[in-house]
Amino acid sequence: MLVNPAILLNLLFAYSAFGGSEEEQGVKYANKCEVCKVLAIELEARLDETGKTHDVLEIGYSVDDIVPKKKKEYKKSELRLVESLENVCERILEYNIHKERTDSTRFAKGMSQTFTTLHNLVDRGVKVELGIPYELWDKPSVEITTLKTQCEDLLENHEADIEDWYNNYQGKIPLIQYLCSERALKEQNDSCLFEKGDPRKDLGKQEKKKKKEPNNKGIMNNNSQSAKQEL
Repeated sequence: MLVNPAILLNLLFAYSAFGGSEEEQGVKYANKCEVCKVLAIELEARLDETGKTHDVLEIGYSVDDIVPKKKKEYKKSELRLVESLENVCERILEYNIHKERTDSTRFAKGMSQTFTTLHNLVDRGVKVELGIPYELWDKPSVEITTLKTQCEDLLENHEADIEDWYNNYQGKIPLIQYLCSERALKEQNDSCLFEKGDPRKDLGKQEKKKKKEPNNKGIMNNNSQSAKQEL
C-alpha cells in the first residue's frame, strides 16, 4: 500500500517518542486556565442535563403526616448540584488529545485528526508502529488522565465558589466567568478563555465594559494549527 511518506513521518514523529523529558515525549499537560475552562464547560453541560426535569422534591420530616412537607423544584435544589458535581471530572476521560491543535481545543471529545489518519492508514493495510499496542491507541492519554486529576483538585479547592454561583448567580453570570476569570484565575493567565470558538462568546465584551482599555488577550493565532491540519 502506497502512502505519502511525509505524512506518515510527521504523524509518527508526534507519537513515537516514549522516553525522556515531557517535551521529548511530545507531552504538554493542561495549564490551570485550560483545566478551569474544561471543568466549567463540563459542569454547565451536566447542569443542563439535570435541569430538564420538572420533578418536585418534598423536603423535611413529618412523623404524623399532618404537617405538610415543604416542596422545592429539583432544578433549584441542592440535590441537583450534588448529583451534577458527582463524577463531573470523570467526563474528561471521554476527551482525546488533539495534537494537531495548538490552543485549548486540543482537549476535546472525538478522535483527533491525527489518529483518524493513522487508523485509516491501518485500515488500508499500512503498518504503523507507534511504540504502543494498537488496542491502546484509543485509551485516554497521559495528558487526559492528568487533566482529570487536575480537574478534581480544582473542584476540591473551589467547591464553595461553585456552590455560591449555583445558589446566587446561576443564570446571571456564566460559570466560566464567575469561577475561572474572577476567582481561580484572578490576576493569572486566563487567555484560553478568550480563544476563538469559546462557548462563552460574550465574556470578552463583558470584560471590555469593565475596563477603559480594550481587552488585548484576543484570539490565539491559529496559523500553526492550520498548517498542521494540512497533514
